[in-house]
Amino acid sequence: MHLLIRRLVIVMAGLAIWGTGTRAQAQIFVTDETGGTIGEYSLDGSTINSSLVSGLSSPGLGLALSGTNLFVGTNGSWVQEYTTSGAPVATPLITFLPAVNGIAISGSDMFVVNSSNVSEFTLSGAPVSNPLVTNLHGNPVFIAASSSDIFVANFGSGTVSEYTLSGSLVNADLITVSSPDGIVVSGNDLFIASSDNGTIGEYTISGTVVKASLVTGLQAPEALALAGSDLYVVNDFNSIAEYTVSGSIVNSALVTGLNSPGGLVVIAAPEPGSGSLLFLGLVLLMCTAAWMIPRKAKRNCTCPH
Repeated sequence: MHLLIRRLVIVMAGLAIWGTGTRAQAQIFVTDETGGTIGEYSLDGSTINSSLVSGLSSPGLGLALSGTNLFVGTNGSWVQEYTTSGAPVATPLITFLPAVNGIAISGSDMFVVNSSNVSEFTLSGAPVSNPLVTNLHGNPVFIAASSSDIFVANFGSGTVSEYTLSGSLVNADLITVSSPDGIVVSGNDLFIASSDNGTIGEYTISGTVVKASLVTGLQAPEALALAGSDLYVVNDFNSIAEYTVSGSIVNSALVTGLNSPGGLVVIAAPEPGSGSLLFLGLVLLMCTAAWMIPRKAKRNCTCPH
């Protein structure tokens, strides 16, 4: 009996290792507009693969993540899909859009903003509403999505507009900021990069200023990404900097030497999940049983020695 339990321990230990070892790794993905690539970097800034995806035609600002798949705007009017390991899924996934600037994902839907419209598609590329929002103004560049709303950064007009996921206007001038560029939403907060001011500002999703200059001293900040409690920003057209959400600097030159970076996605290192903890608990239980049973058997043994 104890031999069987010991074998079970080995199996459960393997499952525990499998459960923890297959978690998504921490990664940074960034498009190279002139090189036609998506590069992959670790959270310490080291290069994993600077050409994880190559041969793209004019990848721009649009880069988004859902699960283990990346969605990237290319060729001015396409959206293409790749896995985070660089394998093509659908190239292209969506074609013949007027243009692709920013891409945002909420649930099972993808929102694409161009110079005048926001369009909605499923993650498999089927149109839901194309266009969803029309007559945008002020050169919209990036888009962020929450569970109920989308936020569009209008670079030219210096405003951020809010719409519901169904396309209804909430507030065309929710936030006023000089040359808003990258934008991310986190709970009840919005973080917005101001290209002209060289800052990242924090606002509530209702438009209230929390701290207009949360981060300062940037050079033409563009794309923003949020992972855990850290903000990542494409800075000065050739690097990525890292800050906490409270504005403290972590690394002002986390990734350097980039060539025309555009879209940015960051995957944070996940905490051990409940499944992994369950596996580890079972392993401890089985180890205890395997340790106790042989001793009990020997203690009760009546055979001659």
